[in-house]
Amino acid sequence: MTSDPSLLQHLRNLYQQESEELRLTYLRTGDGSSAIRRRAVIVDNIVRQIWQSFSGPEERPNIALVATGGFGRKELFPYSDVDVLYVCANDNIERESHELLRSVTQAMWDCGLRASPSTRTLKECDRVDPDNLEFTVSLLDRRFLAGDMAIYRKLEGDLLPSLGQRDFDTIVQNLAEIARSRHAKYGNTIFHLEPNIKDCPGGLRDYQLAQWLTLLTTLKTQKSWPKSESNAFYAPHSERESAYDFLAATRCFLHYRNRRDDNVLDWHAQDEAAAQSIGLETRGSADPAYWMRTYYRHARTISRRTLLLLDDLPPARRSFYKQFRRKRTPVAGTDFYLEQGHLELNEGATGIDSDAILRIFGLIANHGYKLSQNVEDRITDSLPILAIHMPEGPFLWNCLREVLLGPYAAHALRTMHALGILELLVPEFHGIDSLVIRDSYHRYTVDEHTFLVIDNVHALRQPHHEWEKRFATLLPEIDRFDLFLLALLMHDIGKGRRTGNHALQSVELSENLFARLEFDMEERETVRRLIRNHLAMSQALRRDIFAPEAVRTFGEKIGSQQQLRMLTLMTYADIKAVAPDALTPWKAENLWQLYMGTSNFLDRSVDEVRYHVDTDPTTLNRILALAPERATELRGFLEGFPQRYLQTRVPEVIRSHFNMALALKDDPVQLHFRTVRQLSEITLVTQDRPMLFADVAGALASWGMNIVKADAFSNAAGLIIDTFQFTDPFQTLSLNPSEIDRFLQSVRDAIARKVPIDKLLNARRGSGRRTQAKVSVDTRLEFDNESSSHSTLLQAVAQDTPGLLREIAKSFARCGCNIEVALIDTEGDIAIDVFYLTASGEKLNDETQRLLAVSLKQALSELK
Repeated sequence: MTSDPSLLQHLRNLYQQESEELRLTYLRTGDGSSAIRRRAVIVDNIVRQIWQSFSGPEERPNIALVATGGFGRKELFPYSDVDVLYVCANDNIERESHELLRSVTQAMWDCGLRASPSTRTLKECDRVDPDNLEFTVSLLDRRFLAGDMAIYRKLEGDLLPSLGQRDFDTIVQNLAEIARSRHAKYGNTIFHLEPNIKDCPGGLRDYQLAQWLTLLTTLKTQKSWPKSESNAFYAPHSERESAYDFLAATRCFLHYRNRRDDNVLDWHAQDEAAAQSIGLETRGSADPAYWMRTYYRHARTISRRTLLLLDDLPPARRSFYKQFRRKRTPVAGTDFYLEQGHLELNEGATGIDSDAILRIFGLIANHGYKLSQNVEDRITDSLPILAIHMPEGPFLWNCLREVLLGPYAAHALRTMHALGILELLVPEFHGIDSLVIRDSYHRYTVDEHTFLVIDNVHALRQPHHEWEKRFATLLPEIDRFDLFLLALLMHDIGKGRRTGNHALQSVELSENLFARLEFDMEERETVRRLIRNHLAMSQALRRDIFAPEAVRTFGEKIGSQQQLRMLTLMTYADIKAVAPDALTPWKAENLWQLYMGTSNFLDRSVDEVRYHVDTDPTTLNRILALAPERATELRGFLEGFPQRYLQTRVPEVIRSHFNMALALKDDPVQLHFRTVRQLSEITLVTQDRPMLFADVAGALASWGMNIVKADAFSNAAGLIIDTFQFTDPFQTLSLNPSEIDRFLQSVRDAIARKVPIDKLLNARRGSGRRTQAKVSVDTRLEFDNESSSHSTLLQAVAQDTPGLLREIAKSFARCGCNIEVALIDTEGDIAIDVFYLTASGEKLNDETQRLLAVSLKQALSELK
């Protein structure tokens, strides 16, 4: 049983010659898919000649030579093994043919082929070995090469279809388990600095897994192999085909580059692949970051389809009873229903409207649901129509807001991004789609980094480490958590421009979104400041965070406790999202220490640092740009206001306050009313007087308004600016807009002391309309003479109740205390109010503090 040595030498020379021609053709065209198919044809020809040289002109009975795996798919990469299977009719044939099969395999190696042979009987092919699932899977990709065709037909037409249907659950569950273990090995992400393009999520192995799962599912439902001339077992899809072609070209490049079966796309290989534009339609040289961006986009396409198929697999064990317990829950107002955590479309649904889609993503963000493969395909097909009907304005913001606030926001956003919905809502986000930052620090693409930032913030709802619990305490103290999350979504979109200061460019790109969402100036400025300063805290960490001057510089830049809290959480989440080990416990501790130091500085300086035109021209110039003809008067208006006032108000609001001050000569009480999302707001500009703050608070309480935020500032001329934000629990104003004028007039009468506020409040308390508090709060008073060099800080924590703020202010007046700054906050039934107080221009002495404490406790006890 020998072969002519000259034939083997000829075949070896032929293989080397044709392989070299194939390599040169690939280098010229860059077509990896064509190269692997051509190599399969070359190897086919050599293997068949080797077989014929040993078996003789008559085909050997009861043995079939079969190509399996990549060879069976006609996808033979340059240095991949050649998988062949010898199928024998029975054990006797296998024993009798042992020498023949050994000789054929040796001849393959002698010709330069890396043969990987297996020998099985038909009986052995008819069972699944869970410990060697790879063999069964290899049979899914098979082709007849030589030998007994009848044996192959029995394998192809009888055994394998029966095996696939009978052991479907065993095969697919083991496939899923192997795939999930492989994904876990690579961190369940496609984003790697140096990915393995075969085994990483989104790699060629996932592409083949999708084919196998689709093939097996089709075999189970149709009871036969799909009728297809190729091995693409699901309907052609340009994105997936393009992704496969790119990965095929890249793997060929790596094989030829390394002269072996090496599939790791390392740093230097990325540079070379980009220089040669591997896998790209245009030849020449490409930027490495752009080339890797293309890789990640293709990997995402494959990964998403594979994960959908894995999610659609039936559970490993499902009882007969549970099969009939599968519950379909309709989603109200849509054609969707929920089944086993997946959202699916009703069979009769003809289309998907934009309102329903946005509502569905809100459900995904709040509950972590997934979309079925069918729904994702339907949404993708509907994108052109959806683009025309996508809403704008408050409705769009409410939908986007619901997604951002959900605990599974990042999951919902990733799904929206993969389907193209996020770019329809926020076109500015497209610039960072799969954008790569090529350095050793950034682990993820910019879009994935953004989603991780949002994920990290929501994860603080259930902190695990002690240092995470510290940062979690800041979450409930964020006033506009929705605007904070929007800033996180938009903070890096400026990187898409790839030049200049990306923080400033992110602000610039966000302006169009603000306009579409119809944000007011304060909402815009909140998001702007966060995005503009999102690197400030990281930069401050590079200095001595315990140096007073460093803390002062950083604190003056941030300006307010609210901005500091948001920026601290943003920096925490941003650093943690750079790479898995980027936020070390040491760095987290430094970040917390910087937060604490800056917070203490802001508490000390809130009434201490006053605005002076000579020392701070920047703010003046920004406001003067809005009122250049009033420069002298504007300087006088701003003189002496605390820096907090200037840092927490946008120039347009300061200008409106200035205009109200100018109008005082016509009316000594200037009031402005507006609604701010779910809150109402009233601003008062007038000359300060005793009990002014108390009277305004009493007037609001007498109308049943619940004050949730308030602040009070005065300038050097004794002009007072009081701002109150409140809810309208009984919808008095929203249901009766005509009542607004009467409401404002009652506030004016209270300021002019034309009405007895106490009498109105007593009537309100006795009306019985107040709901029972959910929690009981003990009154706590804390005096602090250290935090401010100018004032005494008083923090009052008490049960929120109508008239509370007025009673506190009345006690101040009785004890001769003046409010320099008031910061009012309400959390549920708890009022947390901070006042900066002086008496005769000085801090409160011990006796004044004692008298004030007695007065406050007595007044507040009478409210309960």
